Amino acid sequence: MKKFMIKSLAAAMTVAGTFGVSAALKAQPAEQYLPLLTYRTGSFAPLGIAWGDGKIDYLELVNAQGGVNGVKIRFEECETAYATDRGVECYERMKNAHGGAAAFDTQSTGITFAVTDRAPSDKMVVQTTGYGLSQSAAGAYFEWSFPLLGHYWTAADVAVQHIAEQMGGLDKLKGKKIAFVYHDSPYGKEPILLLQKRAEAHGFELQLYPVTAPGVEQKSTWLQIRQRRPDHVILWSAGVMTPTSIREAQATGYPRDKILAIWWAGSENDVKDIAQVAKGYKTITLHNSAGKDFGVYQKLEDEVYAKGKGMGKGNGTHGTIAYNRGMMISFLAVEAIRTAQEKFGVGQHMNSEQIRWGFENLNIDEARLEETGMAGMMRPVRTTCEDHVGGDWARIAQWDGAKWEVISDWMQADQDFVKPIVMEEAKKYADAKGITPRDCSAVE
Repeated sequence: MKKFMIKSLAAAMTVAGTFGVSAALKAQPAEQYLPLLTYRTGSFAPLGIAWGDGKIDYLELVNAQGGVNGVKIRFEECETAYATDRGVECYERMKNAHGGAAAFDTQSTGITFAVTDRAPSDKMVVQTTGYGLSQSAAGAYFEWSFPLLGHYWTAADVAVQHIAEQMGGLDKLKGKKIAFVYHDSPYGKEPILLLQKRAEAHGFELQLYPVTAPGVEQKSTWLQIRQRRPDHVILWSAGVMTPTSIREAQATGYPRDKILAIWWAGSENDVKDIAQVAKGYKTITLHNSAGKDFGVYQKLEDEVYAKGKGMGKGNGTHGTIAYNRGMMISFLAVEAIRTAQEKFGVGQHMNSEQIRWGFENLNIDEARLEETGMAGMMRPVRTTCEDHVGGDWARIAQWDGAKWEVISDWMQADQDFVKPIVMEEAKKYADAKGITPRDCSAVE
């Protein structure tokens, strides 16, 4: 009898202990894990530091406001130094941590290429705002990839349009010469197909100048440019390659106002140390350029900086183009989580498939931008099964020797030209990988 009582008591304690653990687990607040692949070291660090600071500070702001409907964002950095192998290692180590990653902003075209094939089987969102695999804009073929706000084919198309405007129209490009100076990597090579098709369509000569990483040796490139005298240069660089290009352009007498760079080569860190040397240099920008004249900055000041949190103010990166873009990237991820909650359960942890649905059903209007303090910095965003970009608008900014000034209205890639290329290349990719496209008419 005594032995039975002891066993019963032990069993009761076990049950009580198990119930207590379960209750404690249930009592814990939900959180959403967001890995941040960053590069604060290496040749791209001048861009990566500000970009990473902006991403983190926006997440700090969200958590200071109570999270996403009470769900806090758990985030951590993984340093890649822009190396593909290190990025893949970060992805593999972090994708299933802390209840599973919400999404990966790979922050590298090379890393994006490496993980895109893995994403569907891993059920993992790959968010590539302003970069990545251009044909992944076709959501029917790339269910888990989201090149939000634009990719390198839309950027290259805007670049050609801007150059054409300077010459008086697309018909004036015939017989002209456009040089493409690019980082010799997947990042730099990605826009070549679009540029080649534009050259064929409008009769201009496309001159290709690959630059070996990290891009600190370009003398021979710019001597060739001086000899061949292109009418304009499109620059596809990042990090230390950018100021080197501008210095070499000056040394060979090439006008800086004839150079138009991709958005990753157009931040304060690219030009501040060469100031007047870069005067006239232009860049495409995904958002309304630099500065702190946006509502989100007052929120950051009150709820993050004033409490000794955040990284941008201490590092002096806040208010820069790259910092603002980093905030915008985190903002989009947070809004995808919020969108998923509205369908699957407000205040709950979302799994990867639910978050993927959130990315595919973004509908960020002006009212939401005003509410979050992002109004004026960016345009509304709306994604669908077919469209994983959500809006491909861009502007042109110019360095005046001391600061960036936006010099154009909002421009949009010509989808009549770009979309057929996207669809053709998406189909090629799908055929090669054995992917069956979704029927978007049947998708909820």
